[in-house]
Amino acid sequence: MTRTSGGHGAGEHATTDAAAATPAAGDGLLELVAMVGRLRGPGGCPWDADQTHESLVQYLVEECWELIDAIESGSREEMIEELGDVLYQVLFHADLAAHTPGEDYDIDDVARHMTAKMVARHPHVFGDREAETAADVVAFWDDLKASEKPHRTSVLDGVPQGMPALALAQKLLGKAEKVGVTRAATDAASAPATEAELGDTLMALVASARAQGLDAERALRGAIRSMQDDVRAAEA
Repeated sequence: MTRTSGGHGAGEHATTDAAAATPAAGDGLLELVAMVGRLRGPGGCPWDADQTHESLVQYLVEECWELIDAIESGSREEMIEELGDVLYQVLFHADLAAHTPGEDYDIDDVARHMTAKMVARHPHVFGDREAETAADVVAFWDDLKASEKPHRTSVLDGVPQGMPALALAQKLLGKAEKVGVTRAATDAASAPATEAELGDTLMALVASARAQGLDAERALRGAIRSMQDDVRAAEA
């Protein structure tokens, strides 16, 4: 009886040891959080300790673009690396805030806020609202965001003006349609039929602009500003 009991106990220990040796979900994230704290803490890296939210902006932008490159053309290994680089920026900002008087929030505050935000924006999952398709979700998404941010009075509020001009133009066109402001599209017969054709057309336009000494980015931003003026006039 004792041998049976002892054998059973050994099995329990083996099971416990195996469980302890298996990383739990989130262990890697906690290790990274601790490592960021060490780098920015006493005895850590002087460069890391010297940074501010503002000084880190350039790195966040660069890392996001590198992640986009990995998504569009990279391998699994590149995706893991670039996702990690973006994650590191988030943790860095959160650790900085946790040790900056007047800010006093950390990564847990950021995570909890995001959880609450996503729960509120998915009442079809966490509440009693019904949405069977992605189109159903899009249909009431703006209502949900409007209730969260009542201080926003224009469809343009919250649109980041620092976006690249082409991405900003595409986002603005969708916003402007909500207040009846549109821009004429290229005739369907001559419009590019695929993204590859569209890319070639855009490249040709940029090449033509360059040959004439025109700045394509600045030109598109000028058109964006004009359309934003039209949107604000329509909302007035």
